[in-house]
Amino acid sequence: MGYLKELVLTECDSLKQNVPCDFVGIALQNRNDPDITWPYAMGNRNEKYKYITVRYGKGIAGKVISSARPMEITDFTKNILGKITDYPIMLAEKLVAAYSVPLVWNGLPRGALLIGYRHARQFDEQEKQKLREVARKLESFLPSHFTEE
Repeated sequence: MGYLKELVLTECDSLKQNVPCDFVGIALQNRNDPDITWPYAMGNRNEKYKYITVRYGKGIAGKVISSARPMEITDFTKNILGKITDYPIMLAEKLVAAYSVPLVWNGLPRGALLIGYRHARQFDEQEKQKLREVARKLESFLPSHFTEE
């Protein structure tokens, strides 16, 4: 799993430099159940992301995976669906703006790639396109995550 982690974090670091953003995270469903964790992050302020587990359909990652659609938050706490506690990655990393796209494996959304900022902002089409491009590249690594022990 070390080589996979290195590949994924290299892509995350490249994205963080190219966009540029404060935080890049990857959320993935567990192999054997629908719960979602955050195994990869760059620009994190602490290690809390490692301990976050959300249910399918909850939080930004759960909503992106369950809907198979991107999600945008431009000013956290002002324009969200549900309670702020439903968005633990936003709280743990003190993110105010985030954009996330689904990661697809075997035709199903099984993860989410997220970029975040610690200030309110809008996302332009160029940033969204860059995130989609990196997501397609990261999807090629998903078989290793879901099939290796």
